[in-house]
Amino acid sequence: MNQPFRSPDLSMTTQAAEGLPRRRWSVAEIEEATRLGLFDEDERFELIGGEIVPMNSKGIQHEVIKTALNYHLVRTVPDDFRVAQETTFRLNEDSFVEPDFIIFRAAEGLANLSPRTALLAIEVADSSLRWDLGRKARIYADFGIPELWVIDALSRVIHVHRQPRLEGYGEISQHAETDRIESMSVPGIVLTLSELETF
Repeated sequence: MNQPFRSPDLSMTTQAAEGLPRRRWSVAEIEEATRLGLFDEDERFELIGGEIVPMNSKGIQHEVIKTALNYHLVRTVPDDFRVAQETTFRLNEDSFVEPDFIIFRAAEGLANLSPRTALLAIEVADSSLRWDLGRKARIYADFGIPELWVIDALSRVIHVHRQPRLEGYGEISQHAETDRIESMSVPGIVLTLSELETF
């Protein structure tokens, strides 16, 4: 890729756990490669520290909860906030994730979405539960996202993460689908999973 798609400070390789160097990608390079057709439009992956991480396919329970949650959020989010669904959330020059939902202040706008402006990320997980609760939660915490909810689509347990730190979230709690959860980062966002209208 041409130099305009990466800063000179970004090294050309990453090093995997087994010690072998791997080609390090920038977000801009991935976007250009996608524009050129090197990746299929429906190919799903995230970019973590310059490495492409394929995303698991989603089961029907994931889609049922995501659709019901989208309907709930669109109807209940306060006017001062906006919800983006499955958007490419650029964390820095060599990392992006695709949360199921990300909530931010309307005044900031989607074009300015960044770790500085994101308030609440919501992940609905089935086959990706281990990833979402492990490495991905640490990534959100490392970038200072104030709050993360991970909804287990199979057990219907909600894992609420707060107090981001470099080593992960300082406060993690689990809630049953009948529990009422209220966001600490976005006033007015309330969820009782069992009460969602499913389709």
